[in-house]
Amino acid sequence: MKVHILDDWFDTLRSLPCFEKLAAHDVTVWTDHVADPAALAVRLQEAEALVLFRERTKITADLLERVPNLKLISQRSVYPHIDVEACSRNDVLLCSNMHAGTPSYAAAEMTLALMLASYRQIPEQVASIRRGEWQMGVGRTMRGRTLGLYGYGRIAKAVATYAAAIGMKIQWWASDSGRERAKADGANVASSRDAFFATSDIVSLHVRLKPDTRGIITAEDLAAMQARALLVNTSRSGLIAPGVLETEIAKGRIFAAVDVFDTEPLTDTANPLLTHPNVLPTPHVGYVTEDEFDLQFSDIFDQVNAYADGAPIHMINPEVWQAG
Repeated sequence: MKVHILDDWFDTLRSLPCFEKLAAHDVTVWTDHVADPAALAVRLQEAEALVLFRERTKITADLLERVPNLKLISQRSVYPHIDVEACSRNDVLLCSNMHAGTPSYAAAEMTLALMLASYRQIPEQVASIRRGEWQMGVGRTMRGRTLGLYGYGRIAKAVATYAAAIGMKIQWWASDSGRERAKADGANVASSRDAFFATSDIVSLHVRLKPDTRGIITAEDLAAMQARALLVNTSRSGLIAPGVLETEIAKGRIFAAVDVFDTEPLTDTANPLLTHPNVLPTPHVGYVTEDEFDLQFSDIFDQVNAYADGAPIHMINPEVWQAG
């Protein structure tokens, strides 16, 4: 098959063991990002299978109607960036391994790293010594502080394990069903939503972005956080209501460490989430490790091979295959 891979910005996949799984195919790897559907369609005119890097490119009806040879889109995890109905209308099968029971340990590690970097002022201390200066301030210890985890899922549970190992107290908040699962597991669930935000030294978000979770973190939630509290978001920017984090940060009262943004790639250096001294920003690298890529794309390439062998797996819109 003619397989096109989008948005491999550092041409990483060729160096990973999983890439051998595509040896039987004609593979084209695109290392830049093209957002315009018309321009992207020109690139993909001969593509039969399209491999995605998570949500870096939106797959719209406009694009799908311009790529007549496309038969398969292969990716991993959730797919809010893909118009599934348009895929079905254009006879394009979407395959995505939802990896039930397998958390992204890379994202969990990144969450802990952001907490540590923010509390210990690591970027600022590095910048200071590189300027030929010495210490620039005094950091804070995380041991004994309360970590509030919003969302009772796989990544949050991994973060809880790491945080407990360094002596943090853990409390939870989640959906009604999530809180019930947490209580059944004996986890410490806050007495109320207000109490969760008010008593957590650090709040870390671990919720999937869906229509009913968009904007779930409100201005009132952030206002309830104690002075000098830290908000960490390695999940999705859309979980926070538009503009409320920027507004709260501008007051200089709380801190934030964010790996996700409303617009990505975000290169606007006037954006306060990139420039405010109370914010530690990173460019959506929570899952960006060689190990995580090899794990994820091994699944993705298995889907390509299964389709080529006539037995597709992890089908999201199986009616396309059944109709064929």
